[in-house]
Amino acid sequence: METTEKALKKGQKKYHHGDLKGALLEAIRTLIERDGADGFSIAEACRIAGVSTAAPYKHFSDRGDMLRGVALLAMERLYEAMKQAADAHPPGTTERIAALGQSYIDFARAEPGTFRLMFGLSEDHADDAELTHQGDLANALVERVVADHLGIDPTSDEARLRAYALWCFVHGHSFLSIDGKLKDHDIPEAALLTLVGQAMLPDRR
Repeated sequence: METTEKALKKGQKKYHHGDLKGALLEAIRTLIERDGADGFSIAEACRIAGVSTAAPYKHFSDRGDMLRGVALLAMERLYEAMKQAADAHPPGTTERIAALGQSYIDFARAEPGTFRLMFGLSEDHADDAELTHQGDLANALVERVVADHLGIDPTSDEARLRAYALWCFVHGHSFLSIDGKLKDHDIPEAALLTLVGQAMLPDRR
């Protein structure tokens, strides 16, 4: 992912009409990383994307809808990163569990503003089919990896419970990291993730 500074320096880049929505969302994401979800300027996003200030409203109803679009794309990217990390290791291995967790943490560190947005949308999106679907995909992936490790049904209560416990640890660690709470602690992260995986998911094979 391109750094915020480099993206902002590009400035007045022009986009073809068909890429307008994507260009605006990327400009907004870039500004969120610099200014936060509450602080970014729609006008500046338009300048970065090289479009008029009226252009966003051809695709989005309001500021909240723009934030929703950024969050949805981020959830898709996070899922793909997690899937690639899991697929890089054989099922049933601790390395696969650790890689899955590391991909989540790495995403949070690479896009802390967007990561916060994903879990801090002020509006109730429980009825949003796209956001719900993307969240379900990520949950199902973790449950499947856990089930593969334990040799159990991914839809079982145990798979769901252990997947949730694993997510709680990785999610909490991610926020501690991006909030700067670990600066004074020398945490060997790879060893930590391996330890957590072994503790939460004992090998039964």
